Order: sequence, then C-alpha cells, then structure tokens
Amino acid sequence: MDRQDDFRLVMALAEWAYQAKHIPGSIHFATMREALHSLNKEDEIVVYCSDANCIASQALGQLLERNGYTHVLHFAGGLQEWEQAGYPLEGQWVKEKGDE
Repeated sequence: MDRQDDFRLVMALAEWAYQAKHIPGSIHFATMREALHSLNKEDEIVVYCSDANCIASQALGQLLERNGYTHVLHFAGGLQEWEQAGYPLEGQWVKEKGDE
C-alpha cells in the first residue's frame, strides 16, 4: 500500500469511525451517492473497514462494481490488520507522539 498516488483508499465505515481512526491518505464518503459521484471509474480503488469480519467494505466494493467501477480491491484485514502491523494511523483516537 505504498503506492498511494496510484489508487484511492476508501474507508467504508461511519464518519465518526473515520474521524476517530483511519489509515493516512484514506478518504471517507458520507453516502454511497457521494462515493459514486466523487470516484472515477478508471481509478484503482481499495476499500477497507475495521477488520476481517466487517462487511461494510465488501458492500461498498460490490456497489462500485455494479455501477461500472472495474478496478475495485478489498483490503480484507482492514484497520485492525494495518494497526497490528505497526503502520501509522491518523484520527482523534490516535495518540500523538509525546502524549504517552
């Protein structure tokens, strides 16, 4: 996931969850309609949610595919896998360095 410029990373959870904690560089849409109007069908889109049991990213991915988006990938491990791997996070629940 180091090729951030080559794809759009989309968090498929509620706004409060995105504000609390998300993968840096990822984006959030308030509604499915907003996602459909904001994303280009030619973009490579990676959708994610909280963990492997979360179905929100699968639902968003399927919606995008049904609407003609052909380059949709699902980051199955989601936020949990990202955090467990020690990668950086952003958001209100993320401790700033020096706050510990």
